[in-house]
Amino acid sequence: MNLPRKQVMNCIKWNFHNSYTRLPDSFYADLNPIPVQAPNVAILNHALAESLGLNTRELLETDAALLFSGNRLPDGAHPIAQAYAGHQFGHFTMLGDGRAILLGEHIAPTGSRFDIQLKGSGQTPFSRRGDGRAALGPMLREYVISEAMHALNIPTTRSLAVVTTGEPVAREALLPGAILTRVAVSHIRVGTFEYAAALKNIEAIKILADYAIQRHDPDLLDTENRYLAFLDRVIERQASLVAKWMLVGFIHGVMNTDNMTISGETIDYGPCAFMDIFDPDTVFSSIDHHGRYCYRNQPHAAQWNLARFAETLLPLLHPAHEEAVALAEHSVHAFSEIFQHHWLSGMRKKLGLFTEEPDDIELIENLLAWMQEHRIDYTGGFRALASEAIPTDPFHDAGFAAWHARWQARLARQSESKESSFCLMQAHNPAIIPRNHRVEEALQAASGRNDYTLTHRLLAAMSNPYINAPEYRNYAVTAEPTERIYQTFCGT
Repeated sequence: MNLPRKQVMNCIKWNFHNSYTRLPDSFYADLNPIPVQAPNVAILNHALAESLGLNTRELLETDAALLFSGNRLPDGAHPIAQAYAGHQFGHFTMLGDGRAILLGEHIAPTGSRFDIQLKGSGQTPFSRRGDGRAALGPMLREYVISEAMHALNIPTTRSLAVVTTGEPVAREALLPGAILTRVAVSHIRVGTFEYAAALKNIEAIKILADYAIQRHDPDLLDTENRYLAFLDRVIERQASLVAKWMLVGFIHGVMNTDNMTISGETIDYGPCAFMDIFDPDTVFSSIDHHGRYCYRNQPHAAQWNLARFAETLLPLLHPAHEEAVALAEHSVHAFSEIFQHHWLSGMRKKLGLFTEEPDDIELIENLLAWMQEHRIDYTGGFRALASEAIPTDPFHDAGFAAWHARWQARLARQSESKESSFCLMQAHNPAIIPRNHRVEEALQAASGRNDYTLTHRLLAAMSNPYINAPEYRNYAVTAEPTERIYQTFCGT
């Protein structure tokens, strides 16, 4: 192992202030990343680094590889593997970071706190017979999709770097290994609270809840029932998040409770995908055999997860169990209405509607039914509506003509001009999403040929997804039937 070159490594300007390790040690295990043989930088997110106040541009590539592989620890880091539990496809399991190490919490110049985590950094006490490593393809996939989600203005963890390890990992075949550096507001999950509840230690639940409130919702500290207010805040964040997913046709693929954050960020980009042809039953994940987490079921899955979260807080909500249950049920039942509010508000924007009318929901549902019947590309279809001249194909049948007449009449009842409606629509209907076939071709080139050209081009195309840039026209076109990806994989 090379000796650290402190002066060079310190130029990055880490500002660690670690608070999670003040929790009881049952919530984590102190653990260093396991060094890898030959780390090499595959991709480094300098723009994200700058927003965090990190100076990566002056970091030598060899030093960046050592840093983002975990072979060298930055000053101030306190590496840990976090413990958590989770309902995985409805079944409760004790879990934890089986292949991830949280280096610490970096404080950005804005004062915001961010977890810096290495994913694929080796075995931990929570690995459950796994090798603790990750393959290059899935790590690049998380990098690409998380950055695409950020560009789409959807709350998400982000990716700072991907480093190849020089070591193969055994999956369906021997694949090049890699480590992802993930940046998150925090990695506290619904499953973290489930873990605390499984300890059957009310004090542990209270300590975790107080910590989460202090970290994410300090304005609730003086609320009369801070834990109920916290539950409501988490429900609001998740309802808003899932609505944003639905509005762009995103399918998470594995909405287990350990993959739902308290902060409301999208996390864990495993078998996720964006829908091409509109079909509410669309499911891509190879492990979701019954469509539990298909497109249409995502709001129901989120509400089910939040019910599990509410159960962990029952001892804190009210001294009397029946009263606590009543409070929790009232909050969880409110999810549907909150989600519907966010979804309907977003759909109105997608159709250029500035005002609200009772029949808007019928107008929207009729359009979606027509899109499903005629197998219309979800992203392309809405983007076509946002153009002043709707193309003849496939918008040519009598059903669409009738709907279009209703929509035009609805627009005419607004005081805003039609040009304003088009501007609103173009700001809320992306021209470009990370379409599955484009993502896969980029990952295959990187994993198979060590060629990152397509990855960088895809990231560039996604950086301004609401702009129709002529040079990225191919990224705005739906896949041909022979190009469509019908199944995605966890990549674990």
